[in-house]
Amino acid sequence: MSYDLLLAGGEVIDVGGGHVGRYDVGVRGGRIAAVAPALPRHEAREVVDARGKLITPGLIDLHTHVHPGATYWGIDPDPVAWYTGVTTWVDAGSAGAYAIESLRAAVTDYQVRVAALLNVSAVGLTAPDGESRELANCDVDLAAATLAGNRDLLFGVKVRMDGKTVGANGLEPLRRAIKVAEAGEVPVMVHIGVAPPSVDEVLRLLRPGDIVTHCASGLASGMVEGDGIAPAVVEAYAAGVLFDIGHGSGGFAFDVLDAQLKAGMTPHTISSDLHARCLYGPVFDLPTTMTKLLAVGLPLEEVVAAATVRPAQALGLPGGAGTLAVGARADLAVFALEEGAFELVDSHRQLRVSDRRLVNELTYVAGRPLPPRLPPHPKPWIPLTDAQHEALRRRSGRVRALLSAPLVGADGLAEQFPRTP
Repeated sequence: MSYDLLLAGGEVIDVGGGHVGRYDVGVRGGRIAAVAPALPRHEAREVVDARGKLITPGLIDLHTHVHPGATYWGIDPDPVAWYTGVTTWVDAGSAGAYAIESLRAAVTDYQVRVAALLNVSAVGLTAPDGESRELANCDVDLAAATLAGNRDLLFGVKVRMDGKTVGANGLEPLRRAIKVAEAGEVPVMVHIGVAPPSVDEVLRLLRPGDIVTHCASGLASGMVEGDGIAPAVVEAYAAGVLFDIGHGSGGFAFDVLDAQLKAGMTPHTISSDLHARCLYGPVFDLPTTMTKLLAVGLPLEEVVAAATVRPAQALGLPGGAGTLAVGARADLAVFALEEGAFELVDSHRQLRVSDRRLVNELTYVAGRPLPPRLPPHPKPWIPLTDAQHEALRRRSGRVRALLSAPLVGADGLAEQFPRTP
């Protein structure tokens, strides 16, 4: 059997495909052709020495915002994907019914894969908040028809449940989101935040398989009770509601996560909620978010599964997504697992230190490496500290210096058009 690409001798963590250990990974025609020890090197067109590296399925970020041309929160995923290993980006409610065609047009130009959750509010996330204050925007029939007509792109329904977003409408936007999801037989992802409504009111309405994002939020009222997790939260977890990290600008607190882990409530999925306001911190990217879970004691295999096969299962993503199963699309990530003392921060500037971190070295989509892409400048409405502005200036200067210097000297060149004697 011949291979277009062979990743040789890496430590594979592929929980969904049943491969954990030292393996070679062979790719042919953009799909996984073989995962086994000691595949024949001579049968591969390209061999990548992955000894000492970690090989995973391409990461799946269950909560992102990737519609920059039409929303307050959106970013272009490609300039981030190539250095993070995230090959599937789930856009969590950027578009409602009014903008779904605009989102579809945007994602066709991306090199990464995008799955999306339909915002129950037809106006989507064009503004920082408030999309469900007017209940007429939460039109069940319109949302259900939009979901039914876009099942290749849409895999669930998104609703934000916090005081700024729902206003005086209480739980009604969530009730309508559930009706849409029931019609399409898909899950609802619910953002929780500052009350009203409270967390227990929201969780009582969720079904097994629905997703509560920002599950370790320090802002959501009713998550913690005394020194532990509130009974309603424990009950929802036991009933099969899926808990997703959804870090974001304000959705992740180490102390809340510590309390959940003490109660035996390990998050089912790890997502970044990467958007224009947290790309420059405190989130930065999904591997950094995963490293924060390593810092609180989760095993590496658990952390990788929560960012690969589990989000794929939560949404029913097709084609072997999140695995290296033979025949699956060859979306792959290669990481170094660096050792040291790495300081990590949550949304509230609480710190933890990890003795290791994930650093991406290669990212493949359909067996092809993603090329480097320079990130755009922040949008003018994004609030940044003086330190962030200065760090961005320094980064631009380093990139300029790197690219303006000649790539090689004379010794590294060939005479492409020799002069005749």
